Amino acid sequence: MKIDVATGMLSDVRYVPSPNYNERPTNTVIDLLVIHNISLPPGEFGGSHIDAFFTNVLDPSRHPYFAEIAGVAVSSHCLIRRDGEIVQYVPFNKRAWHAGDSCFDGRKDCNDFSIGIELEGTDEIPYTPIQYTILADLVALLKKTYPEITDNRIVGHSTIAPTRKTDPGSVFDWGLLAALSIKTEYGGKNNA
Repeated sequence: MKIDVATGMLSDVRYVPSPNYNERPTNTVIDLLVIHNISLPPGEFGGSHIDAFFTNVLDPSRHPYFAEIAGVAVSSHCLIRRDGEIVQYVPFNKRAWHAGDSCFDGRKDCNDFSIGIELEGTDEIPYTPIQYTILADLVALLKKTYPEITDNRIVGHSTIAPTRKTDPGSVFDWGLLAALSIKTEYGGKNNA
């Protein structure tokens, strides 16, 4: 897996282009990584509902929750599904609409300077081992490509929007992610 810096695209992943992005402000340095979770319907995994949501074609008649979020235009740069598949929706050099009303280190509008990674999951259901492995590999690659993203600038959505968001939730194992990321950075191979 590689990132083409010119296009902001990952190699060897499924690409589902979202219309929900725009240009970053001029001369913006990408220096924050935000980890989220998503499941559609809530607590259910698999299927194409996340792709449909991020591309504005989610059918509101398919589930009562879908009617609640109809018309919401959001996206993330990538999703890591329960089986480890990575789906990219927005190039990393573009401004995905993942953070909403947010603030980090005194800077508002985190979408401007961050990358958003969704994990297929919930705050209460443990993530899968392969999700951590793939996330650690992706984190190492993003840190190499965007060196201003340092360990203390990898946060949950709850960190940048604490009054609105709780993801990735209390079940997210930050220690495991750190251990796997260190192993990857120093040339080790992560195995699920």
